[in-house]
Amino acid sequence: MRKIVSTLFISLDGVVESPDQWQFEFDEEMGAALAATLETADTVLLGRATYAMWAGYWPAYTSGEDAEFANWINNSSKYVFSTTLDNVDEWANSTLIKGDLAAAIKQLKASDGKEITIAGSPGLVQSLLAQDLLDELVLVIHPVIAGEGRRKLFADDSPLKKLELVSARPTSSGAIIATYRPV
Repeated sequence: MRKIVSTLFISLDGVVESPDQWQFEFDEEMGAALAATLETADTVLLGRATYAMWAGYWPAYTSGEDAEFANWINNSSKYVFSTTLDNVDEWANSTLIKGDLAAAIKQLKASDGKEITIAGSPGLVQSLLAQDLLDELVLVIHPVIAGEGRRKLFADDSPLKKLELVSARPTSSGAIIATYRPV
């Protein structure tokens, strides 16, 4: 059975929105962790907002420092979870999922392929965790307080959810790459 892994950049105060505005360093260890995703996953899950941002950007990205990622994301199977979109035709290899999240995820996990990753999409990550559908949560914890006005991974009224630490390692920029599994 395939597993679903989410990797998110997060600040010390729990912010995951717009890491480009508060992530001051991207070091070699972070690059290696993300490169491992390209090797181990062939399917990407996206929420509506991340799809809307990325579908207008990555298909046109053909050269530069992120060309390897662009090639990978453009050629990977993408499943977009949304109740408001009518189609996802503007980005190749994208499939819209409007129905039951749990049923769709169980079907994807039972299908052939490598791991399944989630691109951004903190709302989708929250839903998967709440329904015990996420296998691993990798947090790249940056030594910065992003401040208010940005979306946090978990709201203050989130239900209790126990996770176990699988691994944690500091990076040269002072971030910590921590991998958790739901208990």
